[in-house]
Amino acid sequence: MLDAAIVVAVLGLLIWLAYRGISVLVLAPVLALLAAGLSGQPVLATLTQIFMQAAGNFIVLLFPLFLLGAVFGKMMEASGSATSIARATTGWLGRERAILSIVLACAILTYGGVSLFVVAFAVFPVAAALFREAGVSRRLIPATIGLGAFTFTMTALPGTPAIQNLIPMPFFGTTPFAAPGIGLIAGAVMLGVGQAWLSWRERSLRRAGEGYEAPAAALPEGGSTLRREIRERAQGEGFDTLELSPLDRSEAHGMAQSDLPGFGIAALPIVLVVALNLVMLNLVLPALDTAYLAEPPFGPTTLSSVQGMWAIIAALSLSILATWALNRRRLAAPGKTLSEGANASVLPIFNTAALVGFGAVIAGLPAFEVIRDAMLGMAPGNPLISLAISVSVLAGITGSASGGMGIALQTMGETYLASGAAAGISPELLHRVTTIATGGLDALPHNGAVISLLTICGLTHREAYGDIFVVAVLGPILSLVVAIALGTMLGSF
Repeated sequence: MLDAAIVVAVLGLLIWLAYRGISVLVLAPVLALLAAGLSGQPVLATLTQIFMQAAGNFIVLLFPLFLLGAVFGKMMEASGSATSIARATTGWLGRERAILSIVLACAILTYGGVSLFVVAFAVFPVAAALFREAGVSRRLIPATIGLGAFTFTMTALPGTPAIQNLIPMPFFGTTPFAAPGIGLIAGAVMLGVGQAWLSWRERSLRRAGEGYEAPAAALPEGGSTLRREIRERAQGEGFDTLELSPLDRSEAHGMAQSDLPGFGIAALPIVLVVALNLVMLNLVLPALDTAYLAEPPFGPTTLSSVQGMWAIIAALSLSILATWALNRRRLAAPGKTLSEGANASVLPIFNTAALVGFGAVIAGLPAFEVIRDAMLGMAPGNPLISLAISVSVLAGITGSASGGMGIALQTMGETYLASGAAAGISPELLHRVTTIATGGLDALPHNGAVISLLTICGLTHREAYGDIFVVAVLGPILSLVVAIALGTMLGSF
């Protein structure tokens, strides 16, 4: 009981201190060693032989995906493609469908591999102007962006290059297109629930007489580094207040409207990511002679174990080159953009790796055996339920979809793969349920993306988190229930 209390207390500290803004790069090793010391484990050996080994293995396994994803997102941002897509989407649907316009703009960008933070920066000024013109309360902007960026395109849609959809591949030997039918249905549930809620909230606020209520300044004052960065960027790009409509000028590196790429050119790299991924998986890789993978220097392994990773690496690499080729005139300093993208990949992968190392330490404590057995025993006849609960709870504890998934798969991935095989559950279905389960509890108030989004929008948790909770927590949880039910009845499809 004492060991279990230690685990609970340390996890509570992780949530509270992360919510207070302390970096998980510091929290994860410190709290992992605290838990180990209080449990009677050797502290230094825990650090070097467990924490560092687990974190390092995670980086070795997934570094190319973090790197290429961040570079691609930065190229889309620097070329003006992200802004062009957001403008085109809102222009087509008009201000009478302001909420749906922003949701779809965010969805297109995130499905194409643009990072959540880049999407929030690119879309917020457009959303602010559109909501003002349509008379929609600004309190709904964070939830609208969150629905398009944090939910169905991150976890459910087949083929998405979001890291949450890629992490399960080496554990289950799957591809980004695992269980596409389940993913599409789950994605539709998330989108439908979220859009219905936001539409109802818009009508309710209108009836209550609440309009946009534009503040005097676009962004709040504050002493934090993040707030200063946001304010400086806003001022540098010429929209000190929301009275200056961002729809009348570019939000991308000071480009004039005429310098932005057209929608077709802007969207082509996103289409290429998905199309090239499919071509590599179904045509190119199967045609290669990969007998050398059976030799000791390369594993030994098989093509089926690595083809998902190879396909997305090739797709992202070629799409980065295509983005540069299509936007050479707009990318005045491609080397700088490449460096910024590479640098942007470091913090996310190290944050996630630190959480994986933390999870490995917790998993090595005697008390975790009790916790693990309890999770595995929740539904002994259906590993999907146990897997979903484990991933959801760990994502909620860490405030990170990828972090919670990393901990669950590193500590129990082989167990779930074996129990799934025994129950006749395909690895593809395990993959999709895992990814969907990461969305939901990960978006609790201490989540870093939630905090960043609220800061960018100049709103507080009290003003806007309730709507975020419905679209990014309740909606994904409902879709997870639907996915498990369909998977149990019909299997992977």
